[in-house]
Amino acid sequence: MVIIMNPEATAENISEVIRTIEGVGLEAKIMEGAQQKIVGVIGDKTRMASVAIDALPGVDHSVSISKSYKLASREFHPQSTIINIDGVKIGGETPVVMAGPCAVESRKQILEAAEIIKEGGAQFLRGGAYKPRTSPYSFQGLEIEGLKYLAEAREKTGLKIVTEVTTVEGIDPVAEYSDVMQIGARNMQNFGLLKEVGKRGKPVMLKRGLAATIDEWLNAAEYIMNEGTQDVILCERGIRTYETYTRNTLDMSAVAAVKHLSHLPIVVDPSHGTGKWRMIKPMAFAAIAAGADGLMMEVHPNPARALSDGSQSLTAENYREVMAGVKKLAKFIHDENLNPIVY
Repeated sequence: MVIIMNPEATAENISEVIRTIEGVGLEAKIMEGAQQKIVGVIGDKTRMASVAIDALPGVDHSVSISKSYKLASREFHPQSTIINIDGVKIGGETPVVMAGPCAVESRKQILEAAEIIKEGGAQFLRGGAYKPRTSPYSFQGLEIEGLKYLAEAREKTGLKIVTEVTTVEGIDPVAEYSDVMQIGARNMQNFGLLKEVGKRGKPVMLKRGLAATIDEWLNAAEYIMNEGTQDVILCERGIRTYETYTRNTLDMSAVAAVKHLSHLPIVVDPSHGTGKWRMIKPMAFAAIAAGADGLMMEVHPNPARALSDGSQSLTAENYREVMAGVKKLAKFIHDENLNPIVY
């Protein structure tokens, strides 16, 4: 439920609404609307049945939220959320790019990759220090050593760091060395991990699960937000279907669906979505045209020698080509001299 306040509502009016909500054992959250304040009600809304909330001074009307997820819902938070990470905004007019190798393989490799990423114009360096792999015999990552290499790359280039956390025990070191903690597809419904990550207050990027519905995905985001972290970025990385040509089926319609259902920003990962480096460029363009707030792409100094995901990694040259096109397309879409594209 959300309580829409009158534009003329006073601070005391809002305080009375909050006291009333808390008085029946529920939680109240205040949001700034375009012209008025909105008070969100978190918890079992049936407890509000005995309260004439619409009759309180300053209240315009109340609206019951139909979704099982509340904090992530656009009904609860009508304005699109813009997440500011030390000056880099995710959710604004300019799409952000997160790029880098699948895994941190060595100090030399990640520092070289960071220079390539920086030169091409991305704002985030991605790289896995902890790698959950399908096979236990595959490269599992450098762990703490890899995190330290990422931090060194950030110091040298100024790039922000996004890297995956795979266990509750790994949250503290990942939180210490990263700017955004990533929850991978395999952990999207690891609810214990989601809760603990949500308690840290650090921005989180939540990848869509291998076969997750959009509703399940947004409910997973709700677990994080309900623990206190409101800065959640969604990442569409393809889902498993009967198609075998591509690694996954990149669900571009999810961008439009999320924009309608949620206020959270969404980025698209065409590398995992297709599994083929030749398909990254057209799918990256499609993502930006669909309204995505950013991209996540795999880039490696030498994909042929990558310890993981070499076949879906861009070379430095291919990465620069993709970035040049993305910048042109984003500028075209948001050019004030042209008729804006409305979704």
